[in-house]
Amino acid sequence: MRKTILTLCLVVGAICAASAQKFALIDMEYILKNIPSYEMANEQLNQVSQRWEKEVNELSKEAEAMYKNYQNEMVFLTDEQKKKKEEEIVLKEKEVTETRYKYFGPEGELYKKRQSLMKPIQEDVYNAVKAVAEERGYQTIFDRASSQSIVFASPKIDVSNEVLAKLGYSK
Repeated sequence: MRKTILTLCLVVGAICAASAQKFALIDMEYILKNIPSYEMANEQLNQVSQRWEKEVNELSKEAEAMYKNYQNEMVFLTDEQKKKKEEEIVLKEKEVTETRYKYFGPEGELYKKRQSLMKPIQEDVYNAVKAVAEERGYQTIFDRASSQSIVFASPKIDVSNEVLAKLGYSK
């Protein structure tokens, strides 16, 4: 009997504590779309990415052309010449791979560029979210844009516009 009463008290206490917590939602996509510097940074990243992709594609086309020429000339070449051409093709293909990795690899130039452009914006948004949470007494603020499990949430608990106001972009 004692265990049952103790368990019941613990459950009631946990429910009361859980209901006392305040939480809110933000829509990170909405917030970022309304920050002009984020849009400019995205455009800059797209331009750089397209330029680098074009460079990689040109190198790739050169390697492909070298291979096609080699196939066409192969019957006229000596074994030494074949070997030399094959080495040149392999070097060109290696250059393509290295260039692609240099620009688009996990620690590549695009990653570094994205970090340098986006990190300050992300820090500003985080600080604004933190300030809103502290002012309004929220223990947790969820991002509805990245949460797949939120099916419906009342617009009353969405504080995205308050975060934008903290950042100086009133809506």
